[in-house]
Amino acid sequence: MKPETWLPHVTVAAIVERDGRFLVVEEHTAAGLRLNQPAGHLEAGETLLEAVIRETLEETAHPFTPEALVGMYMTHFERPGNDGVSAGVTYLRFTYCGTGGEPEAARTLDPDIVRTLWMSADDLRACSERHRTPLVMQCVDDYLAGRRFPLDFVHTHSVGPKR
Repeated sequence: MKPETWLPHVTVAAIVERDGRFLVVEEHTAAGLRLNQPAGHLEAGETLLEAVIRETLEETAHPFTPEALVGMYMTHFERPGNDGVSAGVTYLRFTYCGTGGEPEAARTLDPDIVRTLWMSADDLRACSERHRTPLVMQCVDDYLAGRRFPLDFVHTHSVGPKR
């Protein structure tokens, strides 16, 4: 029997702050309705910056312009497998901050997104039990603490044209 290959799930998230409030999404998850930053998985052939721009637009209808990397985060969850045995899932999240444009009125949001909200850090802290992961507040706190790395902090090596 061939051993299973372990691969972390690479995700991106966007911190968009306007007038002291943060753009978040309320989304359907296996655990019910949860709050999260606009976030999602890196897709084959795209850079991290392309992924965070795409995910923010798909989940909020707001065009996103990344300005800095807030941080890189790794988290591990135990999830029940199809065979009843617990299986670990590791996520490596790259969180960027930047500006969000006005929402594109005609754009349909991803199917799991119920709505977008603008919430203060205090509002987010007050409902931490509704966060998709503890990273939601960690990323906001790091942003508020002034953590910023230049966009070229993460280097993307191009090996040829996109497929």
